[in-house]
Amino acid sequence: MGAPADHVPDLKTGLDGLAAAAALGGEGKGLPPVHLWNPPNCGDIDIRIARDGTWFHEGTPIGRAPLVRLFSTILRKDPDGYWLVTPVEKMRIKVEDAPFIAIRVDRLGEALRFVTNVGDEVEAGPEHALRVEASPETGEPRPYLHVRGGLEARLSRPVFYELVELATVRQTPEGPQYGVTSNGAWFPVAPVGAGL
Repeated sequence: MGAPADHVPDLKTGLDGLAAAAALGGEGKGLPPVHLWNPPNCGDIDIRIARDGTWFHEGTPIGRAPLVRLFSTILRKDPDGYWLVTPVEKMRIKVEDAPFIAIRVDRLGEALRFVTNVGDEVEAGPEHALRVEASPETGEPRPYLHVRGGLEARLSRPVFYELVELATVRQTPEGPQYGVTSNGAWFPVAPVGAGL
C-alpha cells in the first residue's frame, strides 16, 4: 500500500533522494502510474542514457542494476523530452537514442516476445509496434520496439538478426519487403535486396 496522499517525504538530493521518491510512488505490483502524476518541474538532473543502454549519473555509469530498473519504471516521455517522474518531483534527463535495448526475442505461438535490458517483457503487436528506420549517417537499419507511453527499445544487433531470420516476404506498395508478424500485426523489416 502506498504512502498517504498528504505524506511528502524529506527528500535528499541526488540519486538516493530520487530513488526514495520513486519508491514512494512505485509500491505495489506493476508499473507506477507516471502518466497520472503532475508534480512540479525540478529542472534537469545529470542522468544520461547512452546509445548502448548504459545509465550514467554525473558521467559515471550507474552500476546498481536494481536502481536502474527502479528509475526505468518512472521514466516518461513528454513532448519536451524525457523525464524521471515521481509523485513529488519531475526531472529532465538526456537520452542519446532509445531509453531501452531489446536484448532477447522469442517466438511464442503467434507472438514475438522481447526482453529489454531493464527487465521489461513486451509482445510486439498493434499496441507495441516494431519499426525500422535507416541511420542518416550510414544507412544501416535501426530497429525499434514501442515499450510503453512513447518509450522505445532499440533492438540489439543479435536480436535484429534473429528477427530477420524469422522474416517472410510480402508485396507492399513500396515493393517486396521482408517482415514479421506478431499478435496479428505485420511489421516490415527491410526491402528485399537490402543485403541483410
